[in-house]
Amino acid sequence: MIIPLAVILAVAFLAYANGANDNFKGVASLFGSGVCNFRTALTWATVTTMAGSIAALFLASALLKNFSGKGLVPEALSVSPAFVLAVAIGAGGTVLLATRFGFPISTTHGLTGALVGAGMMADSAGVNYAVLGKTFLMPLLLSPFLALVVGGLIYLLFKGGRKALGVTEETCVCVGEEWVPVHNSNGSAVAKSSVTLAVDETAACERRYHGRVLGLEVKTLVDQLHFLSAGAVSFARGLNDTPKIAALLLVAGSLSIPWSLAIVGVIMALGGLLQSKRVATTMSHKLTDMNPGQGLAANVSTALLVTTASFHGLPVSTTHVSVGGLLGMGTVTGQAKWKTVIPVLASWVITLPVAIIFAALAYYLFNFIQS
Repeated sequence: MIIPLAVILAVAFLAYANGANDNFKGVASLFGSGVCNFRTALTWATVTTMAGSIAALFLASALLKNFSGKGLVPEALSVSPAFVLAVAIGAGGTVLLATRFGFPISTTHGLTGALVGAGMMADSAGVNYAVLGKTFLMPLLLSPFLALVVGGLIYLLFKGGRKALGVTEETCVCVGEEWVPVHNSNGSAVAKSSVTLAVDETAACERRYHGRVLGLEVKTLVDQLHFLSAGAVSFARGLNDTPKIAALLLVAGSLSIPWSLAIVGVIMALGGLLQSKRVATTMSHKLTDMNPGQGLAANVSTALLVTTASFHGLPVSTTHVSVGGLLGMGTVTGQAKWKTVIPVLASWVITLPVAIIFAALAYYLFNFIQS
């Protein structure tokens, strides 16, 4: 009874870490472009991610198989409680560490590293590196570059459509009152107000769309579509990530498929609600500036790629695709913040080796305690 409970707790730890690091990524453009505040974006992310987790019951059987570890390591090892514990602890520790520092890393990447690390510690000759490259690493490496290209192309397509429909982009005029201290002869000071006028094209002065499409005000239409696209990204993330984590419970024989997916989905939501603020700030404000239309384009590219990958059982990283979509749009608009992007990319590079080390140590310690 103790070992199955330990497996469930370890997988719950991974699910919590995943939610804390990943749940906000789908709605980052809503918060970053000023469409809504942090709390509203987080609530929308939680609801739509949970919907994706529920849909995984019917649509994501291929990912359940891929992330069971079968084919990558010997089948007898993949169902070992020690192996499952090590994978969950290694991946969860890696993701939660990154969350602590505000780095949006890939849980998929962390899981892959943990599978390899625990497998190497158990039987280095038993790891199938051909399967690792074809089934796991190839989609992980290609997805951010594909998202970069698709994100840029969709933004250009949206921009062309906007111009064809006669929708213009306005630069607002900021009018305000400024208080200036005025000194009189006896040394006392009073404040005098004056009206100030400024024209700005940065975040200090929101860019708005002017025009109507199908009788609707463009700004309202874009904001509504933006919400829908953010929900689609979060849904796709729940659909793609929940089976990867639930697979660990299934191979250990701890719980049935419905219960495994339900527990993982609920705890992912809890992690996002309690510990997503730092990653939210990075995704929303430190990668690129954006207006609502640009955020919409990035979300459409992300939802398209992640949903397609889920249906085909490809373990792409929602993080890599989300960041790639934002950077694709930001590169085309010239708004990408490469100085702050570079540390994020560096965190991706070290995710795999850190997860390998954590999982290998966890496997070693578990076997040492049992011996």
